[in-house]
Amino acid sequence: QVQLVESGGGLVQPGGSLKLSCAASGFTFSSALMRWYRQAPGKEREWVARITNTGATTNYADSVKGRFTISRDNAKSTMYLQMDSLKPEDTAVYYCNTVSLFTNYWGQGTQVTVSS
Repeated sequence: QVQLVESGGGLVQPGGSLKLSCAASGFTFSSALMRWYRQAPGKEREWVARITNTGATTNYADSVKGRFTISRDNAKSTMYLQMDSLKPEDTAVYYCNTVSLFTNYWGQGTQVTVSS
């Protein structure tokens, strides 16, 4: 069974940093494209970043480009999202995601709150 477990969220002041983790199991992590999404209250789920199986290629939403860094450690089956220069509009539940055979898999999410 595919399992994705996010961690690392919390409360941080504007301009601060957090690093999220997504621990993966139940599939071949090293062959999988991975993504981060987020969802703020009352808003649609928004794609944030993605990373290819080896980590060679990364892509970011314009809203986070230059501030967030996605990475992965295939030996640990873990994906990360380093978030710097955080803004209040980054406040959301952050989810990791993968897709296999046209099926999306999601973690339970971790709350990130950016507030002074």
